[in-house]
Amino acid sequence: MTRDPDPSLALLWRHVTPPDDARRPGRRQRLSVDEVVDAAVALADGAGLEALTMRRLAQELGLGAMSLYTYVPGRNELIVLMVDRVLGRRALPPMPEDLRERLRLIAQVHLDDCRAHPWLLDVEGMRAWLGPGAADRYEWQLSAVEGVGLTDIEMDQTVALLVSFAGNTARSEQRARLAERESGMSELEWWEANAEELGRVMGGREYPLASRVGQAAGEAYQAASDPARELEFGLDRIIDGLMVYLEAKERTGPPPAG
Repeated sequence: MTRDPDPSLALLWRHVTPPDDARRPGRRQRLSVDEVVDAAVALADGAGLEALTMRRLAQELGLGAMSLYTYVPGRNELIVLMVDRVLGRRALPPMPEDLRERLRLIAQVHLDDCRAHPWLLDVEGMRAWLGPGAADRYEWQLSAVEGVGLTDIEMDQTVALLVSFAGNTARSEQRARLAERESGMSELEWWEANAEELGRVMGGREYPLASRVGQAAGEAYQAASDPARELEFGLDRIIDGLMVYLEAKERTGPPPAG
């Protein structure tokens, strides 16, 4: 069965290949698609993805609710455009000479995007619509591991591993912020307020390892966790593992053909 192309593709690549209907004469729209997408990004940045509805966005833009659908087919397509817009806005830095630094940079750039636009964490796992922003980002990421001894599949998986780890760190930071906002207390304030009660309810149970390690971590972090330290430690161990893997591949050489 023949299926129609996804309308998101034409919109994503509108600056490179304008949609067919863009070449037709007719009434000029008051806003551009870019302006609609930028307004949606600003709304999601400020209030979260849940707050982004077509009705609310139309109100923000001074449009009728149905008029918004003349710009984008629906909310899902709008989110696709938002993601690609955010990715495309960032000026990608040149890759360092050092491989470890290149791998770290892949993770750091994704983490920075998720910190600037936390709603990106809510759209992870959606179908990957390949727009110019996403295509440029993927090409840049792959350039970090081109020619280091990985197969094409391993290159893709290496990028996915680093991006996933950075996303998990951003998600931990977001959870901590939400908990602080909802409780009105920082993690340190919460532990200080509840230390005595925890001692009471846990009385009679011995947790020698958890007590020792938890106390050391709490003193170091001044909180229950420290996403920044988790990022550094975890990323270093991931990169260590990749370096060992590359060294092993270099020693053993490529697998026999056939």
